[in-house]
Amino acid sequence: MSPAKRDYYDVLSVSRSASGDEIKSAYRKAALRWHPDRNPDNKHEAEEKFREASEAYTVLSDAQKRQIYDTYGHAGISSAAGGPGFPNVDFSIFEGLQDILGDFFQVDDVFGFGGGVRRGRGGRRAQRGADLRYDVTLSFEEAAAGKKLRIRVPRAEQCDTCSGTGAKPGTSPVTCQSCGGRGQISYQQGFFAMSRTCPQCQGSGRVLRDPCPACRGAGRVDRERSLDVEIPAGVETGMRVRLPGEGEGGTHGGPRGDLYVLIEVREHPFFERKGSDLFCTIPVTISQAALGAEILVPTMAGEEKLKIPEGTQSGQSFRLKGKGLPSPHGRGKGDLHVRVRVVIPSKLTREQKRLLEELAATFDQDNRPAERNSSFFEKVKDIFG
Repeated sequence: MSPAKRDYYDVLSVSRSASGDEIKSAYRKAALRWHPDRNPDNKHEAEEKFREASEAYTVLSDAQKRQIYDTYGHAGISSAAGGPGFPNVDFSIFEGLQDILGDFFQVDDVFGFGGGVRRGRGGRRAQRGADLRYDVTLSFEEAAAGKKLRIRVPRAEQCDTCSGTGAKPGTSPVTCQSCGGRGQISYQQGFFAMSRTCPQCQGSGRVLRDPCPACRGAGRVDRERSLDVEIPAGVETGMRVRLPGEGEGGTHGGPRGDLYVLIEVREHPFFERKGSDLFCTIPVTISQAALGAEILVPTMAGEEKLKIPEGTQSGQSFRLKGKGLPSPHGRGKGDLHVRVRVVIPSKLTREQKRLLEELAATFDQDNRPAERNSSFFEKVKDIFG
């Protein structure tokens, strides 16, 4: 007596109300987990689990079969198929698995059928070129204003001699003798007809008898290119500028990678930045703070006038709207925040000392200057007794 079949929903560990995407995702996980080549120490169980998961997915991914199964169970599926057996498997599920396991797990790798691998020039597998990184250091002023740079980037490019085929001009790749031009070497494993990418031709089905002398069969050569880069105004350390298609060339007709220009900005000796806002500290005299004054404040575009009111306290901040840095994303400009620091003179002339003593005499015994800050001093008196 054959063992009773497990419930298909239990096999994929999904609920009976699971969506099609949830079922597909669950099957991918199960297929990855139980692929026989990933379980060399337990191949028999892995083969059974793999087949069980494939059978469950084939039924639950089909709306009509799923409805029959939900109504009649396994008996309904067997009757609809004309008898018991392994249901027809939907091989499209494995397309997503190629992104995860690459050559290890293609449709033709698992069941021995011809796959749809993209081929490039000379029948060889086309691959995208690598992304490249180029580091740029800018002064604070350059980052604030934006800058156009010309950089020289070493990169691999398509060989002009062979047009990327890797073959000597006037010749062509020949059929691989190891796999007979199939690109795959097949073998039997349990009830599976397995296949692997041919190590001789790397899956292309063809090999180079006469490699190109310029690139030695690689289809690419190293070159240094000059490129213009537009750095937007307001960039900061850690930002990057992407140049699509300016990375290394692809192999066998594959697309180019991208170039990423990574930016580092030197610190400014006077300004601090937080995003697009700037911060600075300006010293003022006692008289300017007490009586109020109009002072000059440096900005990235020159000096600006700032009026501080009388009675300004040390540490008080004022904002100059729109005098910060431009947003690199085109969202206007930040603000400049000016922090005032009252400077106490370390040496006084006799006249200055006399005038300050006269001023001090106008304060009361608790050293409270009139009523302006009386509330503050009352709080201090409450705290310290």
